[in-house]
Amino acid sequence: MRFIRKAMIGLAALAALPLVAQGPVPQPKAEKPATAAVNADTGAASANPLNSADVEAWLDGFLPYALEKGKIPGAVVVVVNGDGVVLQKGYGYSDVAKRTPVSPETTLFRPGSVSKLFTWTAVMQQVEAGKLDLDKDVNSYIDFKIPPFEGKPITLRHIMTHTAGFEESVRHLISSDPKAAMTLKKQMPLALPERVFAPGTTPAYSNYATALAGYIVERVSGEPFDDYIDNHIFDPLGMAHSSFRQPLQAKLVPLMSKGYPDVTQKPKPFEIVIPAPAGSLSSSGEDMGKFMIAHLNQGGVLLKPETTGMMHDFRAPGIANLNTMALGFYEQWVNGQRAIAHGGDTVWFHSYLWLFPESDIGLYISMNSAGAEGAAGGIRSALFHKFADRYLPGDEPMTPIDAKTAREHAALVAGTYVSSRGSFTNFLSVLGLLGPTSIMPTENGSISLPGLDGLSAAARDWVEVEPFVWRDRNTGERLVAEVKDGKVVRVSMDAVSPFMMLTPVPAAVNTDWINPALIFALAIVVLTALAWPVRALVRRNFAAAMPFEGRARTAYRLSRLFAWLVIAAVVGWMALILTFSADIGAIGGPLDWLIHLLRILTPLASFGLLLTAGWYGWLVWTGKRRWTTKLGATLLVLAALPLVWVTVVFNLYGSNMVY
Repeated sequence: MRFIRKAMIGLAALAALPLVAQGPVPQPKAEKPATAAVNADTGAASANPLNSADVEAWLDGFLPYALEKGKIPGAVVVVVNGDGVVLQKGYGYSDVAKRTPVSPETTLFRPGSVSKLFTWTAVMQQVEAGKLDLDKDVNSYIDFKIPPFEGKPITLRHIMTHTAGFEESVRHLISSDPKAAMTLKKQMPLALPERVFAPGTTPAYSNYATALAGYIVERVSGEPFDDYIDNHIFDPLGMAHSSFRQPLQAKLVPLMSKGYPDVTQKPKPFEIVIPAPAGSLSSSGEDMGKFMIAHLNQGGVLLKPETTGMMHDFRAPGIANLNTMALGFYEQWVNGQRAIAHGGDTVWFHSYLWLFPESDIGLYISMNSAGAEGAAGGIRSALFHKFADRYLPGDEPMTPIDAKTAREHAALVAGTYVSSRGSFTNFLSVLGLLGPTSIMPTENGSISLPGLDGLSAAARDWVEVEPFVWRDRNTGERLVAEVKDGKVVRVSMDAVSPFMMLTPVPAAVNTDWINPALIFALAIVVLTALAWPVRALVRRNFAAAMPFEGRARTAYRLSRLFAWLVIAAVVGWMALILTFSADIGAIGGPLDWLIHLLRILTPLASFGLLLTAGWYGWLVWTGKRRWTTKLGATLLVLAALPLVWVTVVFNLYGSNMVY
């Protein structure tokens, strides 16, 4: 599951995309880019034979070293072709302490958001049964009310293309506490996030929306979601080593791989994915192969061919020709081949599933650790691209545009951006201060986007091949900027475009000025707070009198008191963020007391400082005080202003506990 562990990237402006039409609308397949002839005489790359011997030899040369270098204990890889398995193999250990090797047949991994493909398959089964309509208001299927946004309801088509418009939600997301699990009936109204985009307009990944789809399946089928998946997907496919249930059934517990920060650290508890249809699956490599084979065979026993075609071939509106969403799957083009795929990340497990429908090939990997410096992300990317280069080769010409135009375009697109996947109306929007997404011009006239380099095995090497279209030399993936009236409206890249886009950050929350202003403000506040007791000690040592009397003394002391309260609030937020970064489940209940306290303390401290500093400053400037005293009072007022601003625009107040 694509959970946010380090930071979420703040506000996003609404970007206009065509609404998905109400009613099923046939979507044309994307045209495949031209591929070079596969011929030894021409010098073009030729495909290696896709057989077990070749795949195993290649994987054995790639994966063990990658896992060791990334400090990842174990992995499972499955390759299927047509209706058979080419190779399924485990690497490393499922339990490091016991030296238990990974078994592709029986070792369970947590595929995270790859679980969503099972939920989407269940939705399409109910569409096929006539119980669901992809373009009907979902309120007709549930027992609570989702208010319209800009007068428009949410449909299952919006949900399956991540365009329902929900902001990020993490409170009821993941936990190590089995007691955190709850029924969908209880969770769905309790965890309902704010909607920040009109439906059908803006891709913004949502775990909540997927869980909502699972709840709808539960209600229209009359079966609890876990039972439904057992009865209609696992049993028909013979997936005997798979479960959405949390905690796991007793018979599967001994087969569950441990999850690790990296190979040098101790294993972590079994994760409870609270919106279960979005990511609670535990499954063996062999079972995941069975699921891939079913989808490659026009749905197999799960779906009719025409229903599978609806699911695979749909292309949601997006930016230019970038990858986009099918129904539940998302596109990944490589070497002229269209793959449909889904990635998945829990905190400890990291997975990816790719299908190449036109070639009848499926590829799946799951790892039981993110590894050192997030190595799992690079390994997944490298596996996908190197696999395609070896077995599905093709040329994609890359002709740069002229250097002068490239430099002009790089300068225009450079700036700070905000992701559509983020928190906008609650206090977690403050995390945007920690990790702004920046596009920067490079010395060679290109661009760099360091914040997304971790999605690839190597740093990106962007080359502008068309106006405002850059291609990465290493992966062939594209980055596109949409420009209107000489201004960048939105940006995205193939790796994230199906479920996320970037828009220029609004001035009100732009870290380019806010972060320097905060540094200045906190420096002044800390100096002011520390100077208060220091000056008192100096006066006592030299038996000096307090320079202020009456109201001036009261204003002086109150402003210093509120300076200390500001420091307490900042320390509290830092502690919360560090805890959140280390364990995303820690804030979903255990630290509610701290969240409530901070949202009372923060506005009290910031506004209190502004008022008392302003009062103190007015008394100093209207009295006969030295210029140094007036300067100090003025600086304190100026320091209070950005603190108040951040409190307001980043929602560091209130009582709403949906975040």
